[in-house]
Amino acid sequence: MKFKKKYFLLLHLCFMFSLAQAQYEIKPVKGYSTQIGIMVDMLEDLKGRITEMTSDLDQAETDYMFDDKANSIGALIMHLAATEAYYQVETLEGRAWSEKDEKFWAVASSLGDHSRKELQGKPIKYYLDLWDQVRQKTLEGLKKKDDAWFAENVDEGINNHWVWFHVMEHSANHMGQIALVKNRLPKK
Repeated sequence: MKFKKKYFLLLHLCFMFSLAQAQYEIKPVKGYSTQIGIMVDMLEDLKGRITEMTSDLDQAETDYMFDDKANSIGALIMHLAATEAYYQVETLEGRAWSEKDEKFWAVASSLGDHSRKELQGKPIKYYLDLWDQVRQKTLEGLKKKDDAWFAENVDEGINNHWVWFHVMEHSANHMGQIALVKNRLPKK
């Protein structure tokens, strides 16, 4: 019985300490409407965590694929930037990709054999800087929108809020894949 009390007390203290140390809340980012500001906070949090996980990778780690169906971390980050760039022009600019956009982003927009071959040989900084550029344009565009726009449908049953939620969940999904690839990196 004494052991259980000590264990319970220790568990309770750990839980309370973790709450006391929690320093993050999802809040609307200043300069944006409330709902968009909340989405921006979440998008930036995910991007920051992915950047933190990957920014120190060397070339071999950036290009590493653990089997012939896997994607490299560089390709996954390029894919995240491509996805965001696609929804950015669709929702913020009200247009489809131009021929130039399509030519640049096509290899990363749908991952597969072609992207596994093409998205090699560039440092992690290349992919992260590209994503930074795309995100900066996204943030500038979202700053000009309001919550009424966020609720507007872009297609039947799909509104702008859902589109940007999809960009966020897409990042979270690929963050898991990036962590998996990183865990499979050959030990140095």
